[in-house]
Amino acid sequence: MINDDGVKLENHSFYPAIQDSWKNFVAGQLITGEVRQIIVDSWHNSVNNGISPFQKKVSRVLSDKEIIYNESLNRDLINVSLPVMENLYKFVAGSGFTVTLIDNKGIILKIIGDQEVVSSISKGNFIIGADWSEESAGTNAIGLALKLDQPIQVISYEHFCICSHNSTCSAAPIHDAEGNIMGILDMTGDFEKAHSHTLGMVVASVHGIEKQLESKHAWEKYDLANSYLNAIVESVSEGMMAVNEDGMITHINSYAIKMLEGNRAEIIGSDIRTYLKSSFLMENRKDLLGLTDREVDIISNGKFKKAIISSRKIEGLPSGMKGAVIVFNEINRTRKLVQRMSGLEAKLTFKDILGKNEMFLKTVELAQNAARSHSNILLLGESGTGKDVFAQAIHNASQSSHGPFVAINCGAMPRELISSELFGYVDGAFTGAKRGGNPGKFEMAEGGTIFLDEIGEMPLELQTILLRVIENKSIMRIGGQDSIPVNVRIIAATNRDLIKEVDHGNFRRDLYYRLNVISINLLPLREHKDDIPLLCEHFIKKMNHQLGKDVNEIEDAVQQYFYAYDWPGNIRELYNILERSMNIAQCSKLLVDFLPYEFTTSQKVKNPVPHNSFEELEKELISNLMTEHSGNITRIANKLGIARTTLYRKLDKYDLNHQ
Repeated sequence: MINDDGVKLENHSFYPAIQDSWKNFVAGQLITGEVRQIIVDSWHNSVNNGISPFQKKVSRVLSDKEIIYNESLNRDLINVSLPVMENLYKFVAGSGFTVTLIDNKGIILKIIGDQEVVSSISKGNFIIGADWSEESAGTNAIGLALKLDQPIQVISYEHFCICSHNSTCSAAPIHDAEGNIMGILDMTGDFEKAHSHTLGMVVASVHGIEKQLESKHAWEKYDLANSYLNAIVESVSEGMMAVNEDGMITHINSYAIKMLEGNRAEIIGSDIRTYLKSSFLMENRKDLLGLTDREVDIISNGKFKKAIISSRKIEGLPSGMKGAVIVFNEINRTRKLVQRMSGLEAKLTFKDILGKNEMFLKTVELAQNAARSHSNILLLGESGTGKDVFAQAIHNASQSSHGPFVAINCGAMPRELISSELFGYVDGAFTGAKRGGNPGKFEMAEGGTIFLDEIGEMPLELQTILLRVIENKSIMRIGGQDSIPVNVRIIAATNRDLIKEVDHGNFRRDLYYRLNVISINLLPLREHKDDIPLLCEHFIKKMNHQLGKDVNEIEDAVQQYFYAYDWPGNIRELYNILERSMNIAQCSKLLVDFLPYEFTTSQKVKNPVPHNSFEELEKELISNLMTEHSGNITRIANKLGIARTTLYRKLDKYDLNHQ
């Protein structure tokens, strides 16, 4: 039989009704036989898509480069499906059937079959990379399975194009865990071997593929969750361990391994008590549950380290408690974090200490040299001379700069609290004591510096304890029995004359000598008044930023008041007066009118006259002092807070008679 296009049509007696119906449909006549409605609908779709029923091969085939890319996109589907396809092919090998995997767009991914069969069907472009969607190949099982999202078998003339009339195709969609179509599994063979069981085999194989995809997806989610969990555990800057209900370590992070100075293999499976020593762990390992910020000893390479631990119960079915997660950290590191969070670390350096006065610079040089040693330092000076600034600068220039800086004012602390603040206490040491005890300032300063300000105010009984701490380099908490080693550099400060206090019996002589290894006398401001302009400039810049001001000049009369004043409160008083003046300043120049009333009325400056420069002001001041002290160079130098040689240079500079 030859149609109008000259194409020979096979006369298949096996499905004559379907054959006649296809011929009538192609000829534009009524369909006489019984044809499934989904097939008829697909025939109409094929016509609407411009598909020729006489096409001998599908027209759309991917390039080699596109095939490689498409396979990479469907790698998971291919890897899971291939073993199932090979197993399915074993049942039909030699029967003329092929097993084919198609992606969710109708593109063939893989074909498994007898070589002669694969070669034969390739003539119709049933090859890897070919598009067998309904839009490209007309009515076929692959395209319908994609479009209808259901298993389907298409036989012989049910196919729209003649290139498939000798075939039977059984296809079923493959879904992912969310129900989306990932691809199609198809079995294609000679139409005379069509059997409903073929579609059943395909459906069963698809079910197996979907189960494996679901399992793979579940394992990937588990692996991802496990990766997230491991990443979180490893990123935590604390030691973490998990123990089972018997107290055996089952998991540990790298930070904990580092703290314990061991290796993962030897730690996993060990009893928790091998590495944590505490009275509440010795009797019952279940006491480890539900702890918060408890102090323990970590046994690390035969040495003991103080640590803070917290733990939480791991629960599971059916027995309930399955173990515990333990989080711990060395106390030293915890203390550093506390100091940083509390804002008690040393922020100032020698760059923050301003001055050009020769005597003052010698003091700074002495402090810098002292910073290089680990000896105790005693800072002596009036209130407001910057003892706390020097203490911070010394710490930051010392070998202990990486450690904490802990400051305590012995004069501001109630007498009954100084001991617990300095040395800490154990659990139950006294009524109201914090549960679990509390470390003292010496422990908090481990590896760093402790600054004992106003040391002259410390009670005698505590001086004895402090002396023992210095000598033994260890402390004992109030109520405790264990000696705790401390590696701390001590900087003490006082505005008292400690020698007089020793003579009066108010300060221990032996403690004085222990503290006074290096003594640094800080100059009162009245002895280095030539640094006032520099200090004023620095403070004003700082206050401009803080107060939103724009003061950039100081009236000469203000400088005269500052030079005439003796500054009993020293630099702290200067800062206070400038701050008060800056708050009410209404222009870019700091005027006498802005100075506190009580400050200006207490001065002996009369009829201050303007000067064009600081040099003019300095010349007038030295000239007045020459007259006041009858040219006594020593007295004038002491009054100005400068060396005699410096004064001689200034006298020559300003051409002032000093014969």
